[in-house]
Amino acid sequence: MVKTKDEAERRCIVSREAEPKRGLIRFVVSPDGLLVPDLAEKLPGRGIWVSADRAVLEEALKKKLFSKAARTQVTVPDDFVNLIEAGLADRVVHLISMARKAGHAVCGFEKVKSWLSDGRAKVLLQASDGSERGKGKLWTPEGGRWFGHLTSSELGLAFGRESVIHGALAGGGLSTRVVDDANRLMGVRETIGGEGSTGKGKTTK
Repeated sequence: MVKTKDEAERRCIVSREAEPKRGLIRFVVSPDGLLVPDLAEKLPGRGIWVSADRAVLEEALKKKLFSKAARTQVTVPDDFVNLIEAGLADRVVHLISMARKAGHAVCGFEKVKSWLSDGRAKVLLQASDGSERGKGKLWTPEGGRWFGHLTSSELGLAFGRESVIHGALAGGGLSTRVVDDANRLMGVRETIGGEGSTGKGKTTK
């Protein structure tokens, strides 16, 4: 991950290398010894940091590195990595919903296309289970981002609808938070529907 100037870093307990915080997930150990993902990075206690990558998280669990980092035996909930994935997805959906309520997000093919054409859109969101042909008619904002790893039902939740295929975010603080958490989700979420789910191969028009 490329680091920007003066960006805060933390050391991943698996790679043992310092990385930008935005690419890591913070964990804390509760008073009763339960390992808790601190996705909002607000819980008290000494933070344990791991790269937002499914394989890295699974390695940390397999090698019991959380207990080693905490210097005590910790209890890990069942299906832990999937719980982290679900928590990250909920955060992204919630942040997009906040942006929508603030007037900084739209959905629907025509509205998204209009925002892209006007240069208002800074982030293009497209459902992982949407038609590749339909999604290919829109383009990544110049200098912006594209994400395609939320499902149509998850995007629908964000926009107060049953299902959404196309969405767009304007610039600003909320969009930055969406991008950071969506990047974490992309690392943890198992690919759905091939390369379109991870954003690989998406070109800028």
